[in-house]
Amino acid sequence: MTLEEMIMTGESKNLEFKVQRPKDSSKYMKSVIAFANGSGGRLVFGVDDKTRKVVGIPKEQVFGEIDAITAAISDSCEPVIIPDVYLQTIQDKSVIVVDIQPGRQRPYYIKSLGINKGTFIRVSGTSRPAGRDLTTEMYYEDEGRSYDNVVRRDLIVTSEEIDAVCAEMKQVAIQNAKSEFQKRSVKTVTKNNLISWGLLAEDEQGNIHPTNGYVFMMGKDEFLSMIQCGMFKGTSRAVFIDKREYHGPLWKQIENAYQFVLRNIHLGAKLNGIFREDIYELPPDSIRELIINAVMNCSFCRHLIFRWLFMMIAWKSLRREDFFLVSLSQG
Repeated sequence: MTLEEMIMTGESKNLEFKVQRPKDSSKYMKSVIAFANGSGGRLVFGVDDKTRKVVGIPKEQVFGEIDAITAAISDSCEPVIIPDVYLQTIQDKSVIVVDIQPGRQRPYYIKSLGINKGTFIRVSGTSRPAGRDLTTEMYYEDEGRSYDNVVRRDLIVTSEEIDAVCAEMKQVAIQNAKSEFQKRSVKTVTKNNLISWGLLAEDEQGNIHPTNGYVFMMGKDEFLSMIQCGMFKGTSRAVFIDKREYHGPLWKQIENAYQFVLRNIHLGAKLNGIFREDIYELPPDSIRELIINAVMNCSFCRHLIFRWLFMMIAWKSLRREDFFLVSLSQG
């Protein structure tokens, strides 16, 4: 896809427009940092972000602007980010393109703000503060370690809680079994299973501590573990028709999100002999699989670094123009 074609599609998690270089470099430095902390991205100066109109940069200012942008990025970011800044002509107008590659020394942050307040991530078409937990996760990922396996020694899980969790996990498995054989095959979950799965850890005194994975799975941190569901009027996000936020253990969040989608799509029916068979406009099994995969495959900083938005299900029905948004909000 050419740059001109990308401009027509609008801003995204990897593309941002600026009419001109702001005097306050922090107005675009957040995006530079977010691109480096994610999968990379491109800033284009000389394009109106609201109308997507190419306004261009005056030719006599172009090279001075390129030097100013390069110097600002080099001086403002830690670790140092080396951008690829170049001139391109679109519709006979000059624009400045700044390519930022995915960083290898994350987290990157704005020096003047410090690592806690100056670390940003890209979420859809915006740059947002990463927060302490995500910043920590970047360290772990770049060192080949997992944030989920970090033991929370500040928390203790009681035997009663472990027994209740194990019993509920078995019950959920039985409820989701599709045959009597599958139900009989469900095994009892034990404390040792949770330890071997990296959800719990036992210290020298015999105390049981949860890992971040357990905290996330049980929805104990509502800011980090939440599924947001929304149905919008039309093809924009301006007006909500229905909106829900689900907390608690992940299996309950998944079920609630699944029921939300079923509740908001059309349901038809056909006769199969003397029996009536309900048919949804979208396959329920596929909907459930999409939501489960989004939960199970999420990482605190993978492809959109999506703490705010890990999965979007969007479609236009054959009979209407409304669309859905199902997101995993994690930080």
